[in-house]
Amino acid sequence: MTSYLVRHAKAGDRSDWEGDDRLRPLSPAGERQALALVDLLKDAGIQAVLSSPYRRCIQTVEPVARQFGLSVEPEGSLAEGAGGDTLIQLIRRLSGRNAVLCTHGDVLEEFLEHLIRQGVVPGARARLEKGSTWVVDEEGGRIVKARYLPPP
Repeated sequence: MTSYLVRHAKAGDRSDWEGDDRLRPLSPAGERQALALVDLLKDAGIQAVLSSPYRRCIQTVEPVARQFGLSVEPEGSLAEGAGGDTLIQLIRRLSGRNAVLCTHGDVLEEFLEHLIRQGVVPGARARLEKGSTWVVDEEGGRIVKARYLPPP
C-alpha cells in the first residue's frame, strides 16, 4: 500500500486570520497547489482520501477526491497536535489501500522524526513545505520506504 501524506497547501499567515484557525481557508496560491495535486496523483490509483477536519486541509485534497470519484473523509487523527504516532496508526489501519492523507506540519514533523529514527528517511531529507507530499510505502504494517515530492 502507498500513502500520500500531504501537508496542506498555502493558507496565508495565521497571524493575519482573525477567526477560528480551524476555518482558515487556502490562499489563491494554495488553491493552485491543490489543483496541481490532481496531476501529481492522477496515476496513483487512490482508493481513499482522508483529511484533518481543518478547512485548509479539506480544501487541499478536495480536487484529488473529485478526480477519483471519492469524498474527503474528515479524520481527527490528522488534526493539528494529533502527533506523529497517530499517523503511523492510521497508515497501518489503511493497509492494502492507496490513500491520500492531508495533515499539518507539526504532525508530519513528528512522523518524519520517527522515520529518521527507524533509518527510513535520512534527516537531511526531511522536508516539510506547504503543499508537499511524502510518498510512504507500507508492507505488513511496517513503513519500508518514504520519498519526498516538492510542492506543485
